[in-house]
Formats: sequence, C-alpha cells, structure tokens
Amino acid sequence: MPYLVELLLFLAPFAAYGLWRKLNPHHEPSTVVLVLAGLGVALMLAGAVWFGLSRSMKPGTAYVPAHLEGEHIEPGHPEPRR
Repeated sequence: MPYLVELLLFLAPFAAYGLWRKLNPHHEPSTVVLVLAGLGVALMLAGAVWFGLSRSMKPGTAYVPAHLEGEHIEPGHPEPRR
C-alpha cells in the first residue's frame, strides 16, 4: 500500500499538467512559469547536493549500524577502519 501512495505522489504533477493541457489546448505555459519551474528544479538539486555533502562520512571511516549494548540501543556511528 505505501508503494501505491508513493506512485500516486510521483504521478500527480504529470496528471495535473495533462489536465491543464486538456483544459487549455491552445495556450502554452508562460515564460514566468517556466522560469519558476527551472528555479525550483535548480534549488531542489542544490539542496540535495548540499544535504549529501553535509551528511557524508570522512574518508577512511566505516559505518557501524545500531546495535544493543546490554539494555540500551547504541546508535549507528562512523568509526575509523581497522
């Protein structure tokens, strides 16, 4: 079921554009809309790159997944490679 929701969320913008094209067959998207869409895509990509670079581990480290230590959970963390 969660995959169906994800698929519907992915397809929603395409369906909205198709509906808009069907209701306005002789109108093209304005330049302002295209520029704003391009800026949105550029901001999304810049945010994804920033997030990936800010959350990455340093070279020479290995990720140790979360595990039980006695009665408490030790969160995952990076450690130097052995």
